[in-house]
Amino acid sequence: MASTRATVELIADKRRGRVLAPGEIRRLVDGYLQGQIAEAQMASWLMAVCWRGLTAAELQELTAAMAESGGRLELSGLSGPTVDKHSTGGVGDKVSLVLVPLMASLGCFVPQLSGRALGTTGGTLDKLESIPGFRCELSSSEILRVVREVGCVIAAASPELAPADRRLYALRDSTATVQSIPLIASSIVSKKVAEGVQCLLFDVKVGSGALMPDISGARRLAVTLAELASGFQIRAAAMVTAMDQPLGRAVGNALEVTEALDVLSGGGPPDLRALVLEEARELLLLSGHTADPSEALDSGAARERFNAMVRAQGGAPEAPLPLGVRLATLDAPRSGFLSRLDAGAIGLAAWRLGSGRSAPSEPVDPVAGVMCLAKQGAAVERRQPLLELWGRPGQDPGSALLALKRAVRVGSSPPPPRPVVLEHAAGD
Repeated sequence: MASTRATVELIADKRRGRVLAPGEIRRLVDGYLQGQIAEAQMASWLMAVCWRGLTAAELQELTAAMAESGGRLELSGLSGPTVDKHSTGGVGDKVSLVLVPLMASLGCFVPQLSGRALGTTGGTLDKLESIPGFRCELSSSEILRVVREVGCVIAAASPELAPADRRLYALRDSTATVQSIPLIASSIVSKKVAEGVQCLLFDVKVGSGALMPDISGARRLAVTLAELASGFQIRAAAMVTAMDQPLGRAVGNALEVTEALDVLSGGGPPDLRALVLEEARELLLLSGHTADPSEALDSGAARERFNAMVRAQGGAPEAPLPLGVRLATLDAPRSGFLSRLDAGAIGLAAWRLGSGRSAPSEPVDPVAGVMCLAKQGAAVERRQPLLELWGRPGQDPGSALLALKRAVRVGSSPPPPRPVVLEHAAGD
């Protein structure tokens, strides 16, 4: 029978582009978790998926198998809709720090399970751990307690939630099989299914500072995510947003928390505030709520909810954030218009100062980062400071400064304006 075929046959079938029979992908995942299927065999199957892809039905089965490999948050009984968002990440992307408490202040419940990042800058949890005392590692019962008490939580996924995804992601990371749209989508959605939310928004970044460098790939991932989540009875939507320059002005963990607090207090960079409000309106639409998210930012209601979340997770919102020193400044080479502010190069500069990691066990430095003193399209004068490097006293900024120099181009005319939100997609 098809369900009892040897693992090597399933690998060969996928390598040839054949569709696996119902139940065979679940058997692969379960067998791998139980130690019945070798890592080399699972890695071979993942590589075949990278090459041949998955049908919609295969993708649904893989995602369900990972989501059901552990427990699930029990969010029933809450007095409002449960919502969340997931971003594929980018340079200066601190939207979750603002959006999560903002949605809670508008009557939604947000149990966001986030991660730490490999690469140029820290993930959402790395940023929050800049706050003295803040705890990201919570049990499922603690996550539920904070959500019920405060309306929102930002925490690491507990080990009992979607453990198959954790195992498979580590294997993908070590076998160069991360860059596959179906594997990316199943990894993201399986955790959100285990989270148990009713409404879900995906923010797929595109550009030099993003996972997806081109618009066609970003569009495919956005549509795949929204449709896959909808298959699990989640009201889902996705947007493709620009990441060719950093979002906001701050890049780096404590620097980004400071900027997020500015937005929560009614200020902050216009592009960051605009994206937060656009995502809030999308989530409100999905959840059937009607409210003005800008009023919650300007009134301080969202900031109060952020402070309550920090306290509930052991942090001290009134404590000063760790602060580095200005190590170097990059000036405009000539007068004109800032036609390029490359997110990838800026992220690399921040990483060289310690803002990110190249292995999961590495720490991040909360004070390391880059401040953008001008954004793309701005008129600048020769020798005007454009970018600042921040780090520890006495730290050598040489290699970071080299990366930063590749980030900037000054032209004689301004570049055409490019909106932050490029496209929208919806689930079935």
